[in-house]
Amino acid sequence: MNLHHTTKINIAIDGPAGAGKSTVARLVANQLNYVYVDTGAMYRAVTFYALTNAITPDNAREIEAALKNMNISFEPSEYGQQVLLNGTNISEQIRSREVTSNVSNYAQVAAIRHYLGELQKQLAIHKGIVMDGRDIGTYVLPNAELKIFLTASVKVRAQRRFNELTENNFIPLDQLEAEIQARDEQDQNREISPLVRADDAILLDSSQLTIDEVVNEIVSLSRKKMLEV
Repeated sequence: MNLHHTTKINIAIDGPAGAGKSTVARLVANQLNYVYVDTGAMYRAVTFYALTNAITPDNAREIEAALKNMNISFEPSEYGQQVLLNGTNISEQIRSREVTSNVSNYAQVAAIRHYLGELQKQLAIHKGIVMDGRDIGTYVLPNAELKIFLTASVKVRAQRRFNELTENNFIPLDQLEAEIQARDEQDQNREISPLVRADDAILLDSSQLTIDEVVNEIVSLSRKKMLEV
C-alpha cells in the first residue's frame, strides 16, 4: 500500500431528520475537497414545485409529467450552495414550513424516488462525492466506500431545530419533538426505500458530540478508507 497516494471515494451519510446530516456532510466535503450533494434539497425542490403547481402526491400522472419539466441543479455562491429549479434560485423557498411539512409525503412517491435516485447515482460516478439522505447507503450508493448512519435522540434533534428558529417562525419545542417523531415513523415505515441503517454503515450518535467532533471523526474515517482502496 502506498501511503503517499490516496484514491477518491464516495461517502454516504444517512440518518433521521434533524441529525445534522447536511451540515456535517457539507463540512466533510469542504475538508476533503469533495463535492457535496444535498439530496434532501432535491426532494424539497420537487415538493416545492408540486405544491406551487397544486400537484398532490397521489396524482401519479401529473407528477410524472412534472418531473420531465424539472431541472434541478446546484450552484456555489458566497452564501453557500444555491439550489436552482429550472434556473431559478429557490434555496430559501424550499426551507419553508409548508415544504418541510409535506416533503415526506412526496418522498414516498415511487416516480420521484426513482427520478432523483438515478440523478444522484449519475452525480457519484466519478467518485469524490459526499451525499446525505435517508437511503444513500442502502439504495442510491450501495457500493459507497464509507457509509455513516448519523443519529441523535429525538429530544436533542428537536432542541437543535428549536435553536435555529427565529421569532418569525417560532414553534413550541414539544411540537417540534412530535413532528420529528412522526417524521421518523413515516421515513422508517414507507414501502419504498425506508430509512434503515445499511449493514456496513458505521453508527455515529451525535447526541453528546459537537459538529466539529462529528466532522473530524468522519474525515478521519474517510482518510483511512482512501488508503485502503
